[in-house]
Amino acid sequence: MGKRPMFVGPIGCGKTSLIQRLTDQTYHYNKTQSIEYIQDYIDTPGEFIEHRRMYTNIATTGMEASVIVIIQAVNDSRLIFPEGFSTMFSSPAIGVVNKIDLIDNDTKSADFQRVAGQLKRAGATTIVPVSALKATNIDQLSQQIHAHLTSKDWDVKQ
Repeated sequence: MGKRPMFVGPIGCGKTSLIQRLTDQTYHYNKTQSIEYIQDYIDTPGEFIEHRRMYTNIATTGMEASVIVIIQAVNDSRLIFPEGFSTMFSSPAIGVVNKIDLIDNDTKSADFQRVAGQLKRAGATTIVPVSALKATNIDQLSQQIHAHLTSKDWDVKQ
């Protein structure tokens, strides 16, 4: 098996829910307690980003990833990812603003712009607005992930 996309974000931002959508699994809340490998995706616990002492866990797991997907919910006003966060990885980072259904999919809203700006400063090269709940822009997210993977990295259907 090749390298995989790794999902990183705070507790409740929708990492597992997005992976469920991307892998056509039943959509339901599932608290991730440890690193999980779901098909070819790496799902990390939110505690890994919320507790800085756990950054070594993220960095080590990131060695298995071809792309880092950093996620923050549009309604989360905290500064989650420090500036330059993605530089700890050798793989590129995609930024995902989840829960855009809470702002009626308005990517020009102040909340969206704030979170997107934070993700860009953290090192995301692309920002994808999504809603795991409503399955909004899941195909766009999948395309962005696949753009960073080689055929040998990716073992599941596109």
